[in-house]
Amino acid sequence: MSAGDDKRDRNVWQVPRDHQQGLSPAGADVINFDGHVVLPYRFRNKKMKTLKDVITLKFKTTESEGVLLHGEGQQGDYITLELRKARLVFSLNLGSNQLGPIYGHTTVLAGSLLDDHHWHSVVIERQGRSLDLTLDRSAEHVRTNGEFDYLDLDYEITFGGIPFSGKPTSSSRKNFKGCMEGINYNGVNITDLARRKKLEPSNVGNLSFSCVEPYTVPVFFNATSYLEVPGRPHQDLFAVSFQFRTWNPNGLLLFSHFADHLGNVEIDLTESRVAVRINVTQTKMSQIDISSVALGTGVRYRRCLEEGDTSLLQTGLCFV
Repeated sequence: MSAGDDKRDRNVWQVPRDHQQGLSPAGADVINFDGHVVLPYRFRNKKMKTLKDVITLKFKTTESEGVLLHGEGQQGDYITLELRKARLVFSLNLGSNQLGPIYGHTTVLAGSLLDDHHWHSVVIERQGRSLDLTLDRSAEHVRTNGEFDYLDLDYEITFGGIPFSGKPTSSSRKNFKGCMEGINYNGVNITDLARRKKLEPSNVGNLSFSCVEPYTVPVFFNATSYLEVPGRPHQDLFAVSFQFRTWNPNGLLLFSHFADHLGNVEIDLTESRVAVRINVTQTKMSQIDISSVALGTGVRYRRCLEEGDTSLLQTGLCFV
């Protein structure tokens, strides 16, 4: 990443100093969840007994955990769609008999790395115990456990999280933080009802109808590309933070010269371990190993480091 590298055979992205946040197009059928607000759709007759369900929505997020929808009944039935470790997890129970052999819990897993801030489409179709879960046109067909065909829910089905009820499940799961669009529950356009203020979101958090883009933008690197970011002259602080994901055990993550020929810093992957090397003028090379965890698995990691001679520089290095 050194500015002195030959750029003729490389792909280089120039990053402007002022990078503004963006919004989704005005009027888009989208809802932004802030990680606190929950959007309930309350049933007219306080109960909903269904033999067939069709639920569709799209989502995008940078979070690896979060409940997209949830509903439950007093008889033990429940339905939950959520993200766990950036995978889509659909849980359904059409009824269990705690005193007998009937166990109705069914879980379907789909996808991976879904916290990439790209739109993902979900379609849930159920007819009795026959269940189809489609994620981005990839379908999973299962037959639910147990012997019951009807899903019995009480009061409401919620989107964006689980309302706090004092139960362990309501406090241990994170609410969804990100955007959803085209939410449809058994023919009911949930997004449209929310936009027309026909639904009452929870008092905690904010619900908005424009998808706020994150400040950071993912960039894909091949073997010959790099990203060049302008420095900030006349500052004695060097601080950097970024997220990365890779299956490669080796590679250069960052390189920078300090101003006034004070040295340089290099961060790289060596045999799936992150190494930070700080070279300061008139002192020997200082190598700091900040991770012993294998990083070549395609998931995100967070490692933070604060080190350095404050008379020359300060570093705050975080990998998320």
